[in-house]
Amino acid sequence: MNRIDAAFAQLRERGETALIPFLTVGDPDRETTIGLIRELEAAGASMIELGVPYSDPLADGPVIQRASARALEHRITVEDCIRVASEARVAGAELPFILFSYFNPILQLGLDRFFELVKAHDISGLIIPDLPIEEDGEVRELAEAADIHLIPLVAPTSSARVAHIASRARGFVYCVSSLGVTGVRSDFHAGLDEFLLGVREATTLPIAIGFGISTPEQVRRFGEQCDGVVVGSAIVRRIEETLPLLTKQETRAEGLAQVGDFVRQLRS
Repeated sequence: MNRIDAAFAQLRERGETALIPFLTVGDPDRETTIGLIRELEAAGASMIELGVPYSDPLADGPVIQRASARALEHRITVEDCIRVASEARVAGAELPFILFSYFNPILQLGLDRFFELVKAHDISGLIIPDLPIEEDGEVRELAEAADIHLIPLVAPTSSARVAHIASRARGFVYCVSSLGVTGVRSDFHAGLDEFLLGVREATTLPIAIGFGISTPEQVRRFGEQCDGVVVGSAIVRRIEETLPLLTKQETRAEGLAQVGDFVRQLRS
C-alpha cells in the first residue's frame, strides 16, 4: 500500500486529522532539512511536503520565495530533493513524503529519469501546481505505473471543474483555502465552507486544505472539516527566524527544537 493511503487509514481509525508540514529542501542546507524532517515527525507530522526550490514559483508567496532563493544559493536540484527522502529514511524517518515541484525542473531532468528516482527514493506523492489536468496524461501514466500518487489542487474558483479534477485524484485532494499565492492569513475565502463541502461530495478520497493556515486555532477549525491540514509558510517563516541557530553546528539542535515546538503547538 502507498504510504499516504496507509497513513490516512491509520489516522481515520484514531479519529485524527493529518498534519502536513511543507519544507523547502535545502533551506538552509540538506543536512538541516533532514534534521527538520526528523524533528517534525517527532512533533506529530503525519506526512511532509518536500518543496523543490524554484526561481519563478507562481503559487508561492514571499516567505517561500525567500526560502527557495536561499536553497538555490547552494545549487539544490530536483534530484537533490528526491535523494533527501531516502537520506531521511536512513536517519530513521518513516512518514510519507510528497514532492512539491513545478513542472520545469521535472521536464529538465526527464520524465523517465524523474520517476525512476522518485520510486527508488521512496517518494509517495507528487504535487505539480502548474501542470493542468488537460496536459498531465504522460505524467499521470508514469506516476500510476510507479505507484506515486499525483495529487491535484482545487481552488474555490475551480467551480464546475472540481468533480472532474477530483475524479482523477490519487492519495488525496488538496483544497486551496484562498485566492492568490501561499502566505500566512487571518481571513479566508468567503465561500470556503461551501467549497469544502462540494469537494467532499465529489470524491471518496481524503481532502486536505492548505495555503495560509498558520495557527493552532486554524488547524483545529479546518481539522473538523478536512482529513488533512497543510502548513507551509508559517513553518518556513519559523525556519527563517531560526536561521542564526540552524546554520551553526553548535546551536542547530536548539534551532530544530524551536521549529519542532511550533509544530507541536499546531498538532495540539
